[in-house]
Amino acid sequence: MTTVSDLYVKYTRVWIPDPEEVWKPAEIIKDYKEGDPILHLKLEDESTLEYAIGPKDNQLPFLRNPDILVGENDLTALSYLHEPAVLHNLKVRFLESNHIYTYCGIVLVAINPYEQLQIYGEEVINAYSGQNMGDMNPHIFAVAEEAYKQMARDEKNQSIIVSGESGAGKTVSAKYAMRYFATVGGSANDTNVEEKVLASSPIMEAIGNAKTTRNDNSSRFGKYIQIGFDRRFHIIGANMRTYLLEKSRVVFQAEDERNYHIFYQLCASACLPEFKDLALTSAEDFTYTSFGENIFIEGVNDAEDLEKTREALSLLGVKESHQMSIFKIIASILHLGNVEIVSERDGESCHINRDDSHLHHFCQLLGVELEQMEHWLCHRKLVTTSETYVKNMSCAQATNARDALAKHIYAHLFDWIVEHVNKALHTSSKQHSFIGVLDIYGFETFEINSFEQFCINYANEKLQQQFNSHVFKLEQEEYMKEQIPWTLIDFYDNQPCIDLIEAKLGILDLLDEECKVPKGTDQNWTQKLYSQHLKSDHFEKPRMSNTSFIVVHFADKVEYQCDGFLEKNRDTVYEEQINILKASKFQLVADLFQEGKEGPAPPPSGKSSRINVRPAKPAIKGHNREHRKTVGHQFRNSLHLLMETLNATTPHYVRCIKPNDSKEAFVFDSRRAVQQLRACGVLETIRISAAGYPSRWTYLDFYSRYRVLMTKKDMTVGDKKQVCRNLLESLIKDPDKFQFGKTKIFFRAGQVAYLEKLRADKFRFACIKIQKTVRGWLQRRRYLKIRKSAITLQRYGRGYLARKHAEYLRLTKAALICQKQYRMVQVRRAYLTIRQAVITIQAFTRGMFTRRLYQEFLLHHKAIIIQRTVRGWLDRKKFLRARNAAIVIQCAYRRVLAKRQLKQLKIEARSVKRIKELNIGMENKIVQLQRKMDDQSKEYKNQNEQLSVTNTALGTEVNKLQKELETLRSRQGDNTQLTSMQEELEKLRAALQESHAQRKRLEEEYSSEKLGLEQRVEELEKENSMLKTEKEEMNQKIRRSTSSGGQEGSASQKEARLQAELDEERLRYQNLLKEFSRLEQRYDNLQEEANYAKFAPGHRRNPSNQSSIGSESPFPSIAMSDVSETDGVIQQIDDMGPENAAMDLSVFMKLQKRVRDLEQERKRLQTNLEKMEELSQHKAIDPKNSTSEVDGNTDLAYNSLKRQELESENKKLKNDLNELRKALVDRASESCSSNELQDSYNLLLSQLKAANEELDVRKEEVLMLKTQIVSSSKATPDNTNHINSNNVSEWPNNKMPIDKEEALQAYQALSEAKRLLETQLQSQSRKHQDELEALHTQIEVLKEDLEKKQETLNHFSTLPPEALVEFSVQQEITRLTNENLDLKEVMEKLEKNERKLKKQLRIYIKKVQELEVSQAVAAQSSRARPELTRQVTVQRKDKDFEGMLEYIKEDEALLIRTLVTDMKPHVVSATVPCLPAYILFMCIRHADYINDDQKVHSMLTSTINAVKKVLKKNNDDFEMTSFWLANTSRLLHCLKQYSGDEAFMTQNTSKQNEHCLKNFDLAEYRQVLSDLSIQIYQQLIKIAESILQPMIVSAMLESGSLTGVKPMGYRNRSSSMDCETGGPGGYTLEALIRQLGQFNTIMGEHGLDPEIGQQVIRQLFYSINAVTLNNLLLRKDVCSWSTGMQLRYNISQMEEWLRGRNLHQSGVMATIEPLIQAAQLLQVKKKTSQDAEAICTLCSALTTQQIVKILNLYTPLNEFEERVTVSFIRDIQNRLQDRIENKQLLVDTKHTFPVLFPYTPSALSLETIHMPASLNLDFLVRV
Repeated sequence: MTTVSDLYVKYTRVWIPDPEEVWKPAEIIKDYKEGDPILHLKLEDESTLEYAIGPKDNQLPFLRNPDILVGENDLTALSYLHEPAVLHNLKVRFLESNHIYTYCGIVLVAINPYEQLQIYGEEVINAYSGQNMGDMNPHIFAVAEEAYKQMARDEKNQSIIVSGESGAGKTVSAKYAMRYFATVGGSANDTNVEEKVLASSPIMEAIGNAKTTRNDNSSRFGKYIQIGFDRRFHIIGANMRTYLLEKSRVVFQAEDERNYHIFYQLCASACLPEFKDLALTSAEDFTYTSFGENIFIEGVNDAEDLEKTREALSLLGVKESHQMSIFKIIASILHLGNVEIVSERDGESCHINRDDSHLHHFCQLLGVELEQMEHWLCHRKLVTTSETYVKNMSCAQATNARDALAKHIYAHLFDWIVEHVNKALHTSSKQHSFIGVLDIYGFETFEINSFEQFCINYANEKLQQQFNSHVFKLEQEEYMKEQIPWTLIDFYDNQPCIDLIEAKLGILDLLDEECKVPKGTDQNWTQKLYSQHLKSDHFEKPRMSNTSFIVVHFADKVEYQCDGFLEKNRDTVYEEQINILKASKFQLVADLFQEGKEGPAPPPSGKSSRINVRPAKPAIKGHNREHRKTVGHQFRNSLHLLMETLNATTPHYVRCIKPNDSKEAFVFDSRRAVQQLRACGVLETIRISAAGYPSRWTYLDFYSRYRVLMTKKDMTVGDKKQVCRNLLESLIKDPDKFQFGKTKIFFRAGQVAYLEKLRADKFRFACIKIQKTVRGWLQRRRYLKIRKSAITLQRYGRGYLARKHAEYLRLTKAALICQKQYRMVQVRRAYLTIRQAVITIQAFTRGMFTRRLYQEFLLHHKAIIIQRTVRGWLDRKKFLRARNAAIVIQCAYRRVLAKRQLKQLKIEARSVKRIKELNIGMENKIVQLQRKMDDQSKEYKNQNEQLSVTNTALGTEVNKLQKELETLRSRQGDNTQLTSMQEELEKLRAALQESHAQRKRLEEEYSSEKLGLEQRVEELEKENSMLKTEKEEMNQKIRRSTSSGGQEGSASQKEARLQAELDEERLRYQNLLKEFSRLEQRYDNLQEEANYAKFAPGHRRNPSNQSSIGSESPFPSIAMSDVSETDGVIQQIDDMGPENAAMDLSVFMKLQKRVRDLEQERKRLQTNLEKMEELSQHKAIDPKNSTSEVDGNTDLAYNSLKRQELESENKKLKNDLNELRKALVDRASESCSSNELQDSYNLLLSQLKAANEELDVRKEEVLMLKTQIVSSSKATPDNTNHINSNNVSEWPNNKMPIDKEEALQAYQALSEAKRLLETQLQSQSRKHQDELEALHTQIEVLKEDLEKKQETLNHFSTLPPEALVEFSVQQEITRLTNENLDLKEVMEKLEKNERKLKKQLRIYIKKVQELEVSQAVAAQSSRARPELTRQVTVQRKDKDFEGMLEYIKEDEALLIRTLVTDMKPHVVSATVPCLPAYILFMCIRHADYINDDQKVHSMLTSTINAVKKVLKKNNDDFEMTSFWLANTSRLLHCLKQYSGDEAFMTQNTSKQNEHCLKNFDLAEYRQVLSDLSIQIYQQLIKIAESILQPMIVSAMLESGSLTGVKPMGYRNRSSSMDCETGGPGGYTLEALIRQLGQFNTIMGEHGLDPEIGQQVIRQLFYSINAVTLNNLLLRKDVCSWSTGMQLRYNISQMEEWLRGRNLHQSGVMATIEPLIQAAQLLQVKKKTSQDAEAICTLCSALTTQQIVKILNLYTPLNEFEERVTVSFIRDIQNRLQDRIENKQLLVDTKHTFPVLFPYTPSALSLETIHMPASLNLDFLVRV
């Protein structure tokens, strides 16, 4: 058992009273024994004090808490609970840590800082939202969140009671509480109720707040605001009650005080034109606003405040006319105060001057009669039982009546404004629950206290009684919940004081009775009080006064002066003046004073709800003798109603403290603070807590904190509760000092301090033992170091002597060696000189003999050459003679043989037998050729017949269409408009041609000017290069000094700045997109609500179809290139109106595009034809090329036929186009359209499309047949003519043989073969010649290139090094540019060739399809071998699959439902990732292939809308959202990859390039899909953050995965949300990392691009950083060294996870850099200036406010750790004051990085993708 002697020992710190500082710290310097009269103390200034101890007067001083407990968030957590401990804790938190909020049990103590703090932003609201009250630092938002959470959990109404004296910050605290509710519980619809609730504050401040000596914005009335919520806990409305408006302030203010703000606001804005009628001037000119002598408030602009007041009134629905009426009434009050009442000579009467302008303005502004008001301001009416008298009033009485009238008018206006504010905040919806905010005056005591202070203190007595009972009830519930024996705690009960005031014959009752007495006075009432209540303990009579009395309140004794009590309680105003106001011509003024105005109105609202709001002061009743109830009676009734409301709710208390009277920022006056702490009940809460078991620890916290006091044996017990029981029973012998509850251990006051002392002693003993061991170890190390040094010195000395002897021996040996070497050198030099001389003589001699021998050999060689040449010439001459003779002989012999052979051949040629032998082989060939020609002629006839049939069918169809057009034209009537439009079109075309010509002329001028400018630029560049060289030579030293690092740094900074601007722009766009999606979602919700409200059966259209993204427009999309080229048509459409002509615009554009293509094709064929004609003319001149005329003629014939066909087709299409234009104009000009016209128009379009396709196919076939026929027909006559003219004439005797025809055919065959051989030979020779020319040109080009390079090389050699680098760069750029141009030309040629081949391929495919159809029909008719035919068909489809899927229009809904609406990710998990996207794109490809823009538009629009619906339905499913993000982005990539744009085709294969879209440009849909992807990404982030949100704080800050660094048992503050389970379940770091891994795995399985997955992880890491850092900045209990160690370990684990997933290079770790630096800040030293410099360098990612906040919150966990000093924090602030940064304290948790969707082409070919049978897509046909 601890005794006094154990507690008051040496070095114990205590508190002693002090007259200035209230309490002063001291330290015991000598042990105190019980019974000693003196306690020896030492003060902080090192002076000693003998403190006298007495049994009654001076008891033992209060003990101080350990330093570890100083600065606690909750005052009840202190071990020693008493007044000095509470005051010191508040002072330390306020001055050193700048914390203005502190808990005291269930009370939040708020100290006014007199400075704007950045702790009320929206990010702070988000940080406190959803948190338990004990988890975060004390804050008004924590109390508001607690009330909001209890309302949602318990479904019980709540109240927040804000009290304090004037200037303590009550109004601001209540305003922030309402702001929190408005933000967290925003209205569910667009009524903006929360904005209206907040808008009521400036209105009430203007009409109910004023400047006092203690506060510049003091509320001079009490108000209780009820904020109503629906079942979903959204704000639906609000109501306000007001209490005891200080009406006397309207007519009088003390020195340095002001009237209500609204008067000064009007005077400051008197210059506005709308206020001219008010006749206002400066506030100094009016009596009611000039009593305080200072009309201004520092830092307040009254004119701007009036604008805010007017905006608030407008927001609450007060009309401008009503606002002006309000301002007129307020101005009239000012004029009424300036009405001068002049006393008569007798002193019994008075009058007002007729020319009093203020009275005139007063009557004019209120709309009353001037004469009546002038009369009744100076007279009054007396009514008796028999007569009525009019009595004159003295000047003083008239002045009092005038002031009473002013107060009465203002009070009624105040009530009217409150009533209309309530109407604006009222809602027709059913209120489910509410939260009330009571902003009421605190306990007041002044030098002169009157009726107002009496009512205020009476209200505080009632509130204090309710507070005491609630605290007592909570204590009792806590004990019962923990099953602790309940002992009655004695607490202060102020019911006797309340009975003194409000009971029968109490102070208020006697005051009302005295008011009823006709001649009652304040003195009579005072004497009645003395006689009735002097026996009461709470009533006293002052010694020196008979006109005052003293009431002993719970806070202090207050003396009240009785003067004016009766008058203020009566609140008298004369009925005659009220009647004049009732007769006002202004409706608002008359309504203010109507008798029945407040009579019938309150009952409906009062009966609807017992706690509904209405003004506290009821209306006056004019005809009643009592006139109305007294003010005291009204106040008592409204106070009872308020107490009923508060008792029916769960209260939450906020006690506001004013730290000083001078309004200086962060200055703490202990005496003023103690007065308010006593008055507001904080110390009573402390006393109630201290009477029981104030210190409460959970078993786990106690075990963690005090396990150092346990033995090893205790630690082995598994049950921690039993371990704690055993420890406490062994340490504290008195069992009454603690109690064991179910989840907590309860301690008496001082026991925790005793345990802390034992713990500190244990640590101190351990420290001493550690120091002993360390010091012995250090001494041993010192001895060993000295011994080692001695041995080393000896070793070095001996070595030095040995080295000296060795040096001597080495020098002696060196001398001998030097002598030997020197002698050797001398002898060697002599020898070498002699040897050199001998060698020189030998060399000259040998050279002379060698030269002589060489001359002899040279002469012999020349003679041999001459002989060789002569002999060769003689031999060659002899050989030539022999060869010529041989040649002559051979020629003669060969001629003889040739003559013989020729003669034999002539004989054989004349014989018939030979001819027959030759014709035997040719007969078969001729027969075959004839059969082939017959077949071709038959086929040609068949095709002609089919063509004629088709032409007749088309002719009939065209006739039908012409007839329909004629009927339409006949209906339309006059078509003069068409001709005028056509003329205008021709004019526009002519103008366009002129503009083209002018453009060409301008281009030529531009090119010439450009050449001149380029020459000038070259000259300037040369001069510039010369100047640069001179400059570089002059500044060579400067160049050397400049480093490349700076340039790189500037470039990198510029790049970073540009990147930041790009990110900001992208983020701005994505935020707009996010806002758009939110508004769209909002629209959908409203539409659904509207649909539900209708209760109408049947189908209703989805509102999302009406959105701008997914709108199913009936008008097809038009490419911009097409629109830009149809100026004339658009002019016509503008004349007609777009609504009439828009429907047929797409067909019109298609036809016009088709005409342009045909025109281009015609021009190209014309140029080819001209080239062919030139080539044929050239060949006709050249005799060598005459044999190739047949081929040339064939090609020429084909081209001419094709040109003719195209020209004819072009003419037909132009005619059709003109007719369609006329039809379009006719239809657009009609005023109305019918369904029949629409059907016929659609039929016309379909028939026209089919005819065009059929004509394309037939055209190509006819052209091919015509070329074959022409070539065959031309070849036969040419050949026959050639034979007849050349060969037949040479036959001897001109006699034809019998088989003449056969011989002729044989000869023709031979000549044809000969001609073929000649043509082949000529083609090969031409090819060879072309190759030879190409090689020659290539050689020339290479030569030129070589010359250029040689010139360049020569030029290089002359250039300086720097110019050489620049020149080489320019050359390289030029070379790359040329290569790029060459490649572009090659690409264009290849593309042209590709288009041509594709066109031919389409023709062949159609032919093959027709052939397959015919074969299939034949097979079905014959029914022969069906299986084989079916098998062949399937193989052909697989073989020819082009990556397209065909579907009919009716199956589109089924396709969308299967692939989008009903699709589950697990269904396609085993297939190709993003399979739905590929299937949808292949369907889009087919629609593009068949050129169906409606199908493309419908498919894409339906897909986008279906995806939106799926995401809306699964707005909390991460897997589904990830799945559709992957598919949407993949569909976007496919649209880019196969768009045909070169930028997206760089990585495509040749097969993929063949699959590009042909007809439509879907760039607009790509943008829509990109926006949709961004919205899905934002939804994905929102879902992931909502899943991670409850895990982050527990995993990062609270889980102790690192052994040995768990915070040692500092408990959180227990809130009303504590449950038996000990709060919410904790998450570990492994769970957080597991969840992140699950997210990453899901995104990878769905095929999401890795870059997007990295951005998701980066955003989630940012969220982890923001939430963790915000909690760290708002929680004092986690700002410790061990938390920093744990945090660094957790971050390292997350970094390891990133490395394991290969995500560490994606910049993710940069997002948690602030958290890393915060963890390091918790661990670094915080003492010296070097530490401050290191912290400033280290914490570059943290703001100055964040660094200072962490240092202020830093909490040592034991007494061996020191707190961060205030001087160190100031040093940090001074060092960082120049840093440019964001002033925001908390990190924005809602910030999202702009997402980037990098283009990622697919490596899959579309033809390789297969659809699983499980998808049930059998209706799709592979094409």
